[in-house]
Amino acid sequence: MADTTVQRTSELLYLDDLHVGRRFTSGAHALDEKQITAFAREFDPQPFHTDHEAAKATLFHGLAASGWHTAAISMRLQVDGGLPIAGGIVGLGGEVAWPTATRPGDVLHVESEVVEVVPSRSRPDRGTVTVRSETRNQRGDVVQAATVKLLVPRRSKMDSGIEGPNEVNDRQGGLLCGSCNS
Repeated sequence: MADTTVQRTSELLYLDDLHVGRRFTSGAHALDEKQITAFAREFDPQPFHTDHEAAKATLFHGLAASGWHTAAISMRLQVDGGLPIAGGIVGLGGEVAWPTATRPGDVLHVESEVVEVVPSRSRPDRGTVTVRSETRNQRGDVVQAATVKLLVPRRSKMDSGIEGPNEVNDRQGGLLCGSCNS
């Protein structure tokens, strides 16, 4: 049976370490009005993100963080240990949705689950992993749902720290047999 416990680790993980059902959870990030409006003024300057009073007259009925701000926070939480992939979190594509608005005062964390692991047939040093992540607030509401495909390296023989006799001998001058002197 697959280990599906939620894990938080500082160890970087390779394709070989991941399996369907493996789960991760990130640390938390508290969001305030100042962060929401600063991000929005720079990157998504719409009234429901930049002006508390003007936002009351919108479909949000109050200030809401940009979905892209929620995505950026989610990425940071995953990079900081919520999804510890060796080589970094390298996205190949995916889908994202924001089913509930992120509000000032929300404390966000990300819960992720591996849903597919596919070693590359043509590039044995890597593969793809599909991960479903939900960013939740302090009430457990999902404020972002994302399913993404990631490029993940495989652990090399050198990364494992274990070398067989041929690797050691090759590195030390090309001998193929430790007991042979020819």
